Amino acid sequence: MESLAKPIKKIVDWATSFSLWPVHLMTACCGCELAVTYAPRLDTERLGSLPFTHARNTNTVIIEGAVTKKMARALKVTYEQMPHPKFVIGMGACAIDGGLFYNSYNLVKPWKVVPINNYIPGCPPRPEALTQAVYALQKEIREKELASYKFLGFLSRRGKKEKESS
Repeated sequence: MESLAKPIKKIVDWATSFSLWPVHLMTACCGCELAVTYAPRLDTERLGSLPFTHARNTNTVIIEGAVTKKMARALKVTYEQMPHPKFVIGMGACAIDGGLFYNSYNLVKPWKVVPINNYIPGCPPRPEALTQAVYALQKEIREKELASYKFLGFLSRRGKKEKESS
């Protein structure tokens, strides 16, 4: 399995980096910036990032706005429904530390609910910043082999289960 896995690592990482399909979890603001990011001026779809509406078809979640206690459960469910490998981008000051509502009793820090790969600072962040975050995530996937590690780990576990059942 290892000899087969080494040659395809780069291919899996490359393919995953150009198929970042985000679902956005809108809890407050920054939705307009997301719309501009995928508009013809910036055209983030050329990077392979195509927004979807259902978590089961995506591998990236973009958190926009502050996460309340009620929305924390929705964030966790959305994250758990996504197939591996999973990536998370926190967009804006609210997604990082609550922004204007940082000391509210009802807020949950998103990194306590799901692991976050990239943060985009700003209130609201520029649409170009989201494009840069997609670039950065692509680079991280290819350099750190995030996708192939989880993909090949799944394949090796699957092989072990088949051997045990025989």
